[in-house]
Amino acid sequence: MKKTRMLETVLVLTTMSISCWAQGNASLTDENAELRSRVETLEKQVQGLAAATGDSDRPSTQETAKKSLWSSLDVQFYGYIKADAAYDTSRVTPGNYIVWVDNEATNDNDNEFNLTANQTRLGLKINGPKSNGLETSGRVEFDFYGNYADENKPKIQMRHAYLQVLWPESRFSILAGQTSDVISPLNPSTLNYTVLWDGGNIGYRRPQIRLTKELTVSPPQTTLNLQGAITRTIGRAVIGAGAPSESGEDAGFPTLQGRAGLSFPWLEAGPTTVGVSAHWGQEEYDITAAGASRDFDSWSVNLDVQQPICKQMTVKAELFAGENLGTYLGGIGQSVRAVKNAGGVTTGYDKEIGSQGGWCAATLGPWGQLTCNVGAGIDDVDSDDVNTGDRTLNRAVFANAIYALNKHADVGFELSHWRTDYKGPGDADDVRLQASLTYKF
Repeated sequence: MKKTRMLETVLVLTTMSISCWAQGNASLTDENAELRSRVETLEKQVQGLAAATGDSDRPSTQETAKKSLWSSLDVQFYGYIKADAAYDTSRVTPGNYIVWVDNEATNDNDNEFNLTANQTRLGLKINGPKSNGLETSGRVEFDFYGNYADENKPKIQMRHAYLQVLWPESRFSILAGQTSDVISPLNPSTLNYTVLWDGGNIGYRRPQIRLTKELTVSPPQTTLNLQGAITRTIGRAVIGAGAPSESGEDAGFPTLQGRAGLSFPWLEAGPTTVGVSAHWGQEEYDITAAGASRDFDSWSVNLDVQQPICKQMTVKAELFAGENLGTYLGGIGQSVRAVKNAGGVTTGYDKEIGSQGGWCAATLGPWGQLTCNVGAGIDDVDSDDVNTGDRTLNRAVFANAIYALNKHADVGFELSHWRTDYKGPGDADDVRLQASLTYKF
């Protein structure tokens, strides 16, 4: 009897549980249906709002999540923050950095002090994609040495902006955009921004289309690097009978540049690299002494050498000779001789200014956290090609020490002596003491 009552009790409880579960499940089903209806209504309202605002093509949340915040490519941000303080015993051009010493015929030993962060540099390196046997990449880089701005409101200056397509198996590449010249590719390591430009080191940056091919020659460790480019001819604005024109673009065709570099084993410390390069182009000046336009050639032939001597010493050097090199930072910033009347007003241009020179520098170290650099350069202008008061010689000697505070921060000190000679009175000397603090990232 007791077993029968217990069985009846269990059956009653089970029936009640099933009934309650069924009722709850039906309630949840009704709630879910109601929520789905509300979501569908909201989606229709959002789509209607998007259509009204012209944003109906906006990707869904799922599609947006598939895209990178930066890019689908490998983008690397790099650069440094650099603060420079410099004392000069004489007036120099332009001031924050030195290119030459100003004429001292009327202003002798006029010292100056400069403090700037304009050399701060920012850049992006873009890599990829790699497919179909080729690799693509690009680079954008700028600093703050743009012209014609107050010292505490510097302007952005584009340094590099180019794309490159590389076929690794063929060891062939095409570059298009703005970057460094093909000619004279080396630079000394100086704290001074200009790396001996107009003081023996020529070559700058300009828009170009460049082809590069690398070959292996016998023995296998010897490689030949061939480069050729068409580049923008950077001239100067010359006012003629009509509207002002830029003498480079007015020539109607680009400048040609080329270099052949051979790397081969010689010393155990590292390969020897020797390069021979040249450029040729023309500028068209719309004003001459005869009152007509005239073409002026720009050309150079150059030699560059780089040699590791031992683990803690590398030597680099370059030589050059050419004419009309002002935009290549040769000829001490002088390109074509001006013809002036008795009042000193320019009435024409009659001759390319020739110059020759070079530089040599050595990097010593590192010894622990310390690295040193020493070097010298000279730019010798043909005095027969310039007028009285123009620059005829510019030479510099420098030494610096750079100490790494940690992986990212450096402090450096540089001492240099500069001498600039002029045709006529005004030869000038300057001793420059510069200190820099750099944070690299």
